[in-house]
Amino acid sequence: MASDLHMHTTYSDGRLTPEELVAAAKDAGLRYMAITDHDTVGGIGHLYETGMYPCKSIRIIPGIEFSAHHPLREIHILGYNIDIFYGPLVDKLNDITEARWTRFSEMVAKLQQLGYDVSETEVLTLAGASKSISRSHIGRVLVKKGYFPSIREAFDALLAKGQPAYVPHYRLEVREIVDLVKAAGGTPVLAHPKLVGDDALVERICQSGIEGLECFYPRHNEEDTQRYLAMADRYGLLVSGGSDYHGFPTRYPTELGVFTIEDQWAEKFYRPVQKL
Repeated sequence: MASDLHMHTTYSDGRLTPEELVAAAKDAGLRYMAITDHDTVGGIGHLYETGMYPCKSIRIIPGIEFSAHHPLREIHILGYNIDIFYGPLVDKLNDITEARWTRFSEMVAKLQQLGYDVSETEVLTLAGASKSISRSHIGRVLVKKGYFPSIREAFDALLAKGQPAYVPHYRLEVREIVDLVKAAGGTPVLAHPKLVGDDALVERICQSGIEGLECFYPRHNEEDTQRYLAMADRYGLLVSGGSDYHGFPTRYPTELGVFTIEDQWAEKFYRPVQKL
């Protein structure tokens, strides 16, 4: 069987609800799955509250994806098997959510000043249940209104760092995230290291207390994968991998099960569920 340890729901910037994502994972024949929404554990919390987690037919690993602060690079840290009710984690996520809302409002205001007919209401309507409002939601509105053919082009022209509608946002330091994930009982993993764009920085992060490296990723070619597998081995790190599935037809993979990892990697992250 196969597994996927990196996917998103409507609680951040994915298209499927937590229930739909679990159903899709079952249909794809996955044995292990991890929900890793951006800066929120709302999706896994929803499954727990509705009696869908734990699940008998698929092994769900509760997770999260944090964006870490760096002046030049995009660094994301995955946290697996976190206690979603751990007080300091909940408090910090509330701080991040509040900062995201402020940033979202400022970005919409900038777009309006640039002549784009985009409102906060439109973005919030499209975001639905998500409390983790992101640039992707704004980009989807810009695409929907015909300003750009794709979210990537909206980012390149307006929303990416250095572009006219970009607003920096509150991010935790790498070490702060690593410590927080561990304090919440979890395992911190550096996500998609190739996208960091600096392997020397990746190596420094590998020595910062991180416990795993996402070696298998859709935008890693075979050479990348082997390089990061060797790096994980060198630093004694767990090996992770996943599709970064969001569920949109313009973003690969378009379906769950297209990009997977072998169960031997995923099972090392799985812990039998205790009463939360």
